[in-house]
Amino acid sequence: MDNTKDKLPKHIAIIMDGNGTWAKKRGLSRNLGHRKGVQTLINTIKYCQQIGIEYLTVFAFSTENWSRPKEEVDYLMKLPEQFLETYRKTMCDNGVRFRVIGRKDNLKADLLKKIKELEIETEENNNIHFTLAFDYGGKDEIVNAAKKIAIDVKENKIKLEDLDENLFYHYLYTKDLPMVDLLIRTSNQIRISNFMLWQIAYSELYFTDTLWPDFRRRDLDKAIDEYQKRNRRFGGL
Repeated sequence: MDNTKDKLPKHIAIIMDGNGTWAKKRGLSRNLGHRKGVQTLINTIKYCQQIGIEYLTVFAFSTENWSRPKEEVDYLMKLPEQFLETYRKTMCDNGVRFRVIGRKDNLKADLLKKIKELEIETEENNNIHFTLAFDYGGKDEIVNAAKKIAIDVKENKIKLEDLDENLFYHYLYTKDLPMVDLLIRTSNQIRISNFMLWQIAYSELYFTDTLWPDFRRRDLDKAIDEYQKRNRRFGGL
C-alpha cells in the first residue's frame, strides 16, 4: 500500500456485512456477531485515522432492516447507544468528527439526543470524519432531497433552472462529505444494497469474502492496494 497522501482514497465507505454468518458458523447468536462487528468497526476507525484516511462512512442499519426478526432489530437499536457510551471519550480525545446520516423519525428520543450531543461535541474535530449510516437508504435519501427541493422551489428559495448536480448534492444527507472514492463490501455479497447511490457514482468497488467481524488491517490494506492499481477516468479517456 502506498501511504502517499495523494495515492490514498480520501473517502472510504464500507458495507459491513457478515455478522450473522460469522456468528452462525460458531454456533452463536446473531446478536453476538453484531457485538463483534462493533469492535471491528472501532479498530477500523483507528487504523484509517493512523494511515491518513480523511473520511470513513459505514452502513450500520438500512431502511429495509426493519423487516428482520424483532429480537434482532431491538438489539440493533441498542447498539448505537452502547457504541456512543463506550467510545464517546475515545472519539473526542482522538479528533474524530462524528455524525449520523439517515432517517431520524423511527429512533428513540434518548438516542437522538445522544447522537446530537456527540455531533456537536466533535464538530471541530478533523483528524478523521466518521459517519454512521443508520436507518439509511439511498433511494429514500434521494426522494427526501427531491421533496425538499420541490418545497424550496415552491417557496421561491431556489429557481428550478438553477438546479444542477452540485445544488442537488447539497440537499442530500451527505452534503458536507466528498463523493466516495472506494466502496468496500465484506462477506462476498456482490451488490450495493441501496447504499449511497448518488455518492458512489464513480467509486471504485471492492468486494471481499472476509466476514465483517474478521476484517483486519491487512484486509483494508488489500482493498486500498487494489484501489491504487486502478485508473480512475470518471467517464473520460
